[in-house]
Amino acid sequence: MSSELPPGSGLPDKDLLESTHSFPCQYTFKVIGIADEQFIGRVLAVVKSRLDESAEPAFSSRGTTSGRHLSVTISPDVESADHILEIYQELQQLEGLVLLM
Repeated sequence: MSSELPPGSGLPDKDLLESTHSFPCQYTFKVIGIADEQFIGRVLAVVKSRLDESAEPAFSSRGTTSGRHLSVTISPDVESADHILEIYQELQQLEGLVLLM
């Protein structure tokens, strides 16, 4: 899978990631979506599909006051800027996604 993202994708620039991180490292993704019973599981499944089989990244979740949205913060160990961008690309396809940071 290519990690080249189209201009305007709203995701981090590969050169910027490489200049601001020493790989391998832990990287934090924040994923906000429509609250349903499976949203957290979908986020975890996407991220874990891009990690070693035994990897269990730290994560937390929080619902909004209204209960309509859910925020999942997950911090996996990543190997490179390309690895980060691959995870972002997968998360962009997530059902119920509202915002990805």
